[in-house]
Amino acid sequence: MALSKQEWLALEKKAYELRKLCVQTTVWGGSGHIGGGLSVMDLLTVLYHKYLRIRVEEPGWEDRDRFILSKGHAAIAYAPVLCDKGFNDMEMLKTFNLSGSLMGMHLDSNKVVGVDASTGSLGHGASIAAGTALGARLQNKDFLTYIVTGDGELDEGSNWEAFMTMNQYELSNCIVFVDRNHCMIDGPTEEVMKLEPLEDKLKAFGFNVIAVNGNKIDMLCDAIDVAIERSKEKCNPTCILMDTLKGAGIKDIAGDYHCHYMAIDDELFAKFNQQLEEDYKQRVERAEKEGK
Repeated sequence: MALSKQEWLALEKKAYELRKLCVQTTVWGGSGHIGGGLSVMDLLTVLYHKYLRIRVEEPGWEDRDRFILSKGHAAIAYAPVLCDKGFNDMEMLKTFNLSGSLMGMHLDSNKVVGVDASTGSLGHGASIAAGTALGARLQNKDFLTYIVTGDGELDEGSNWEAFMTMNQYELSNCIVFVDRNHCMIDGPTEEVMKLEPLEDKLKAFGFNVIAVNGNKIDMLCDAIDVAIERSKEKCNPTCILMDTLKGAGIKDIAGDYHCHYMAIDDELFAKFNQQLEEDYKQRVERAEKEGK
């Protein structure tokens, strides 16, 4: 379904609000994985405000779509999304990662409503997603499983075993996203552990690969539409390879691996919010110009 200008603008506004809330949560928590959180925020916004078939009032609904944030340290972005959506009390964000809080650095599905899988030990989310999608197939359920992995996370071999499983069982009902922000905690991914040619590798593991700019909402929607259409038939799964910026939306840290984990003082907080506003204005201008 084509993305209307009105819907595009509404998603941009929500992504902007959630980015601000992510920054605020980082302040409340004293620090956080803000870089990788911001790089994936456009996708989280699009999924939770356009595509996911879920019921906030019935979080355990059997036929809901499943979402697995395999790069679990991006909970600094995921927690604001779940609270803003209404699954959890917004007040919980004020204790993010503090002693005694239900909102840990990596979200626990037994403590945070709306979380389908506890993740954080990078590399096991894809296996959970494969099992969830296969379970849906065996039970004749039509729900979809969406999973987001980080590019640095792909250094873990368990991801590739799961990818082989998805291809073996033709799990087109599992849609994989790779947040290719080119950075990890120790530096650029290509310096720490080369991934390229990543698109070719994913294709070799059986994926129908769609490469997009993962920080452009219209491109994400177009790619997801294709993946959902393919999911209606039993065939090889789709991987949406998202080229993103670490710290997307904040000019001073965008593309810098040093923002993988950081603290934010009052001066940075004010500067970051100003830069988020400037980024939002540019996004709105583009949507107004290119939207239909």
